[in-house]
Amino acid sequence: MIATTAHGIPKLGLGTFGRTGEAGIAALLAALEIGYRHIDTAQSYDTESSVGEAVRRSGIPRSDVFITTKVADTNLARADFMPSVERSLEILGVDTIDLLLIHWPSEKDAVPFEDYMGALAETRDKGMAKRIGVSNFPIALLDKAQTLLGTDALSTNQVELHPFLQSPKLSTYARAKGLTLTAYMPLAKGKVSEEPVLTGIADKHGVQAGAVSLAFLMAEGHVVIPASSNSERLRQNMAAATLTLDADDIAAIRALDRGERMIDPEKAPAWDD
Repeated sequence: MIATTAHGIPKLGLGTFGRTGEAGIAALLAALEIGYRHIDTAQSYDTESSVGEAVRRSGIPRSDVFITTKVADTNLARADFMPSVERSLEILGVDTIDLLLIHWPSEKDAVPFEDYMGALAETRDKGMAKRIGVSNFPIALLDKAQTLLGTDALSTNQVELHPFLQSPKLSTYARAKGLTLTAYMPLAKGKVSEEPVLTGIADKHGVQAGAVSLAFLMAEGHVVIPASSNSERLRQNMAAATLTLDADDIAAIRALDRGERMIDPEKAPAWDD
C-alpha cells in the first residue's frame, strides 16, 4: 500500500512524458499491473489520451487511480483556461481530475497572475478538479498564491528534485507552510544509477540506486513521479515504497546536493536554489 500526503496524493506515482501511442498505453498498463495508482500527465505531454485509455483497459476502478494533469502555460488566458480543462476531462474520459496543476507560471506576467490562479480555484469549486496545485513555482509566487487563495488551497508544488538538486530553500519553505513538493525527474535522467554513494547504499539494501533516490526524496517529505517504459525498472522503482533508509544513508545522500538543474527553459521563473 502506497502512503499518501495530507491532501491524499499517493507519494509514489508515475510520470508519463513520452508515453504516447500504443507503446505508451502498454507501458502504462504494465505500471498499473505492477501497482502504480498515481499517474501524472499534462496537456503539453500529449499523453492524456494514453492515460485515459490505459485506465479504461486496466479494469481498475476509476476511483482507485489518482490522475494529475496540468494546464499548459499557453492556456492560461481567461478565454483558454476553462476550455482547455474541459478538453482534458474529455480526452482523459473522466468526470473530474484528482489533481490539477498550473504547469508553468505565465512568462513575464503575460497573463495576470490573479486571472489564471483564480481560474484554477474555480475548477475546484465547479468540481472539475478535486485538488489544485502548481508546478515550477518559486517561493515568491507561492506566497502570492497563498495570499490570493488561502493558506491550504494548494495541494502541491511540482518541481525538479533529485539527489543532485535538493532545493533546500524551497524545501524548507514548503515544510514550514505544510506544502508538499512533488519531485519530477527524481532519477536525474538516470544519472543516479551512476553515483557511487547511491549504488553503495543500494547494494546494502538489496535494491537499485533508483529506488534509493526515490526513497530518499519520500523520506524528505516529497511525492515522487519517476517515468519508465521498462517493466523491470518499474518494479525496481516500486521497491522505494517499502525501503527505509537509515540516518547515515540520509546524511550521505544529502551531501550529494550540488544545485544541478536539468530543466531550465527561458520561460522559467527566477529559482530560489
